[in-house]
Amino acid sequence: MQKTIAVVVTYNRLQLLTECIEALRNQTKALHKILVIDNGSSDSTENWLRQQGDLVVISQNNCGSGGGFYKGIQWAYEQGFTWIWCMDDDGYPKNDALENLFKANVGEETTLLNCAVIDKKDGRSFVWKTQQYTSLDNVDCELIHGKGHPFNGTLIHRKIIERAGLPDARLFLWGDETEYYYRITRKNKIPVITVTSSIHFHPSTAFSLRKDWDYATSWKMYYYIRNRLAIHKSKFQNKAIAIINYTCFIIAFLGVIFVFQKTNKFKKLAFLFWPLSDAILSNYQSTPASILSRLRKNMENSFTIKIKSAIEKMFPGLFISAFTSNNNHPAKSG
Repeated sequence: MQKTIAVVVTYNRLQLLTECIEALRNQTKALHKILVIDNGSSDSTENWLRQQGDLVVISQNNCGSGGGFYKGIQWAYEQGFTWIWCMDDDGYPKNDALENLFKANVGEETTLLNCAVIDKKDGRSFVWKTQQYTSLDNVDCELIHGKGHPFNGTLIHRKIIERAGLPDARLFLWGDETEYYYRITRKNKIPVITVTSSIHFHPSTAFSLRKDWDYATSWKMYYYIRNRLAIHKSKFQNKAIAIINYTCFIIAFLGVIFVFQKTNKFKKLAFLFWPLSDAILSNYQSTPASILSRLRKNMENSFTIKIKSAIEKMFPGLFISAFTSNNNHPAKSG
């Protein structure tokens, strides 16, 4: 008997998680199990999950989406499930999404099947840019070969895992799903099909490299740069070509910083070589906390801050505002 399980990775998004779980419970083709990987949520997620008797829950420290899907797919595979349906907590499938995936199955167990990802706010277009539809009602049952959305309604047969392995937990996020996708489709030559009648709602990405990002808090940028080398190694079989493409990516990123970044431009340029060196040395030890700590320390040790601190020590009254000074006097009566 073929069994199907949904794997959902969550972290501190209880409201979105409940929306996703409800959509999975209401599928026209029933799931045999729903597995939730809780990446150490600190909100009310853990308490809510304890009350859901129909869910299988694995709680672990925050390992990012890479570590979450590694654990979820590994558990489902070891438990003997045939089909593993993967998604993040901030999206949810239409009630007939799973049924339509199976209807469109071309009989190939080693074909990666994907939902069509639709912007959950307006329902008007795919998140990816190669196809667009004027409205959700116009989406017909069409098979698009060679396109996919990793971990946004991705249906994986266990035979694919036998060939391609598990996601790379070391990548944490921002590239983990893309590396796995290329490892499946490029390295192992497994075809991929997007089924346009199988709808998965997901927020469109708001991230753009052209926006000025805050140096001290944008820890995700570290993973974006570091993980790109692993992505190219899975995308291109020739290691030299992978390195050349990664080099071109780094050069382009330098240009983005020069042209579009307005704050801490030189710090961002210097920062680039940290994830670059870790990528080359295959160093996967950095955590969000350690990245933030280093970025903030770099900010505190900046030349301008040191000069300002020295002036404040020499002239302590110089930076006291008139507002603060006035507030130090008692209000006059009468």
